[in-house]
Amino acid sequence: MDITYRRMYRLKIKGSFSSAHYLKNYQGACENLHGHNWVVEVEVKGKKLNSIGLLIDFKELKKALKKVLSELDHKLLNELPFFKENNPSSELIAYYIFKRLEEELSAFPEVKVSSVTVFETEGASATYYED
Repeated sequence: MDITYRRMYRLKIKGSFSSAHYLKNYQGACENLHGHNWVVEVEVKGKKLNSIGLLIDFKELKKALKKVLSELDHKLLNELPFFKENNPSSELIAYYIFKRLEEELSAFPEVKVSSVTVFETEGASATYYED
């Protein structure tokens, strides 16, 4: 079997963090300070595997995600520099994590962040990805 033909690999991991936020200029309950136990699903992709057949070691991917999520964990998101300028909506939290993961994974140029999904509840999520 030829595994080099039109190949693309995707890996997914999940993480979580707890934080508080409030939505500025929102009319409704979410304009008040409240918290979530966020679940984050990250997907990365790439075409080239290393010499032992891995796109990236899950250990390295989890380490990068843990570092990014530690910046958000047990914080009031509105007080963080990015969210002082941007409303801490689920959409923009997904964007923030995506961009920070790109930075953290820069040592692995063959790995591209494909998407970040942020669940604020079990039934409500937002996904950020780039075409």
